[in-house]
Amino acid sequence: MDIPHDRLPPDVLHALIEEFVTRDGTDYGEREASLETKIAHVMRQIEAGKVTVVFDPETESCDLREVQSSAKP
Repeated sequence: MDIPHDRLPPDVLHALIEEFVTRDGTDYGEREASLETKIAHVMRQIEAGKVTVVFDPETESCDLREVQSSAKP
């Protein structure tokens, strides 16, 4: 279930993004970016509609997912 990011308190959204960018295996290329830079990058993707917050009622957890385009070639 998608959750509009603007429905979450700012501190909750920040914590969710921070948890996402600090997971093992998260790779940002050749140059290492600061935590705040990573958080800002993900926040811009959320605001642009490229990433969404999803809630899984079965596990009662939230995650961030890339929005899949519904356009077909």
